Amino acid sequence: MIMEGVDVGVVRRGGDEGPELDALVVGAGFAGLYQLHLLRARGFSARLVEACEDVGGTWYRNRYPGARCDIESTAYSYSFSPELDQEWEWSERYAAQPEILRYLGHVADRFDLRPHITLNTRVERAVYDEDSHLWTVTTSAAWTVTTRFVVLATGCTSAVKDVDVPGIESFAGRTLHTARWPRDEPVLAGERVGVLGTGCSGVQVVPQVAARAAALTVFQRTPVYALPAHNRPLPADEIAATKADYPRYRRAQRASRGGTLFTPPTRSALSVGAGERTDAYEEGWRSGVLSGLLRTYTDLLTDEAANETVASFVRGKIRDSVTDPDTADALSPRTFPFGTKRPCLESGYYAAFNEPHVRLVDLRRTPLVEVTPRGVRTTEREHPLDTLVLATGFDALTGSQTAIDVRGRGGATLREKWSDGAANHLGLVASGFPNLFTVLGPLSPSVLSNAVTAAEQHVEWIADCLVHLRRHGFTEIDATPQAEREWCAHVAALAERTLYPSVDSWYTGANVAGKPRTFLAYTGGMVEYRARCDAAARDGYAGFALARAVAPHTDPVPGATSP
Repeated sequence: MIMEGVDVGVVRRGGDEGPELDALVVGAGFAGLYQLHLLRARGFSARLVEACEDVGGTWYRNRYPGARCDIESTAYSYSFSPELDQEWEWSERYAAQPEILRYLGHVADRFDLRPHITLNTRVERAVYDEDSHLWTVTTSAAWTVTTRFVVLATGCTSAVKDVDVPGIESFAGRTLHTARWPRDEPVLAGERVGVLGTGCSGVQVVPQVAARAAALTVFQRTPVYALPAHNRPLPADEIAATKADYPRYRRAQRASRGGTLFTPPTRSALSVGAGERTDAYEEGWRSGVLSGLLRTYTDLLTDEAANETVASFVRGKIRDSVTDPDTADALSPRTFPFGTKRPCLESGYYAAFNEPHVRLVDLRRTPLVEVTPRGVRTTEREHPLDTLVLATGFDALTGSQTAIDVRGRGGATLREKWSDGAANHLGLVASGFPNLFTVLGPLSPSVLSNAVTAAEQHVEWIADCLVHLRRHGFTEIDATPQAEREWCAHVAALAERTLYPSVDSWYTGANVAGKPRTFLAYTGGMVEYRARCDAAARDGYAGFALARAVAPHTDPVPGATSP
């Protein structure tokens, strides 16, 4: 029951023994806001719960200097509303965090979502009742709610990975984390700052810190392939042309392999001469697009020899950008193929290492021993610091879901089920956890696609599914064990055709101690994935078991008559 005095906007309908909600959505990022909007538009009582002080999800938490999207703003935005497309204007090719946050706030206001959102509240526990087909959800705000369905829109990269650095708690200076950056911008002028971590967050924050700090030391465990963003303001004529073309573009975007538009390659990198290959790579490099280089040839992610041609090209660009040869060499990846860890878009990252007050510490050569009260000690020396910035990454794809104590059939927990690797059907429902949907979760295209486009597909499929259940009087949907096994095998088989599984990355969970090592995303592309999801729905939700609650007091899914 909801605690007395806690206004969460829930109105009980259908008698005291029915659920208080049709659906509870968890997470107020791109996916959660659209899910709330669509469910309410289709007549369901729905509420969204968000742990932060405002909407935005990842874009609320990650407010570190330099944070911005790495997919062009005109594509990394909602496609469901033509009116929204016309009224919103992006200022840059790659919008920075404050602008994306304003956009999401605008969406919440424009579609009147805020009255149905509970902020500053974390979902801690969800327990399923097999007789009534209801979830009882407990929150950090000491209230509980019963709901027919739960949608976890908790984000691909929102669960911050535990910091596995000895002595971190002993540091006497200031410690900042890129994913928990304070709202009041810290003053770094005159300080000795260290940045630990050189993934995408580190690549973005380093140039900004370099511009502010008296001295910057970057502690690198693994170098990254970073490509130039070529970011720029969007002129008025380009904005007008984009808006005029949006109807066509949005249709094409939804029908694309990854949620962005490009001409697919047709040839192997090894089938052309070195000069022609270099020309193609130069064009991809100049494009300022995250996947610009990977779009040049068909086999860059399936053939090691082909991949080495593009990896070598990028290393050459790093050498051209960094003055000191030893530093350039340390910044050049050689232990994994290009693209098998998410590449980054950079704006001044490599150039920062040409500044006299910026130093790179290669932890492969001089490993980190511990953090001390004064700074960071490696096998070579102690590096005195005033502020330490942690850009150490996330427990991606599964961490935000297993952070909740989810208990399905027989009291089994989602953590237990996924202890040997994530398993579900179509990336949407894990067998044994009925009426629990995941958006952008494991075994879906998620992080290998434009996350906004992928989220819209998930959200719309879930909303359509709930309408189908309501129309036919079903109160439960669960993935069948066989369909789940087949989907997991299919995802794994597709991944094995690529170079991805051979690499220790957050794509495989290898960055989190004790996490099972499996490739966590669907490599078949959005077109094939959408077709499989649509086929399951068209065939009466094949691969899923639909049921009606046996409890005599429980009505079919409450809500308005189906549209």
